[in-house]
Amino acid sequence: MSDLYERDFYAWSNEQARLLRSGNLAAADIAHIAEEIESMGRSEKRELVSRLAILLLHLLKWRYQTERRSRSWELSIDNARDAIGEHLADNPSLKSKLEAAVATSYRTARRETAIETGLPLETFPAICPWTFEQTMQDLA
Repeated sequence: MSDLYERDFYAWSNEQARLLRSGNLAAADIAHIAEEIESMGRSEKRELVSRLAILLLHLLKWRYQTERRSRSWELSIDNARDAIGEHLADNPSLKSKLEAAVATSYRTARRETAIETGLPLETFPAICPWTFEQTMQDLA
């Protein structure tokens, strides 16, 4: 079964699903199944970080490019907040990872904001100026 995992992941996954549904656990490739389940969890965490980075990028541009604020930017911020809220509703255990996710996301958002705005990186605080809760609040 491990050979099939390496050669044809799609065929392997379908076979594993069939074995699990039939209750034939002895024939299932348990080690690889566990690895894939862990990978799915990491993917959900990466998705949270990615969505937070988008939100933080928009918030930084909102704060530091006040002359360019628009309804479109505001909608982008609202959409990012909605996506994060839905992602956390689907994966509530990720809430315990929010502090680290914000810190990781902010580093990315800070660099991307500097590139997109043309402003020096030092324009933006080195540490995220918002808590997660603040990032999810309506714009003032």
